[in-house]
Amino acid sequence: MIQLDVTIMGQPYKLACKEGEEDALKQAVDYLDRKMCAIRDAGKIKGTDRIAVMAALGISAELLSTKSSEGPFAGMTLADVTQKIAAMHTVLDTALAPQENLF
Repeated sequence: MIQLDVTIMGQPYKLACKEGEEDALKQAVDYLDRKMCAIRDAGKIKGTDRIAVMAALGISAELLSTKSSEGPFAGMTLADVTQKIAAMHTVLDTALAPQENLF
């Protein structure tokens, strides 16, 4: 494991990651720092914990609404994919239920 010293919203943190994942972690830290600083600078929310929660919610919303640009999930959001997988589970469970009686 690699130890990295980072700063998020002016606070130092020591984080660990696997070797080779340092750049990805640094990018994530930079992104989170920008989000949290923007929320803090807007002046509506006080307290690091509340700012962190609002940043996490914003990032989660971005993730869920981001659409895949290629592959079998092109044009689908993560929420769409999750719903599709849940529907597949239901179909499979229904189809396989009679098989349980055979064993």
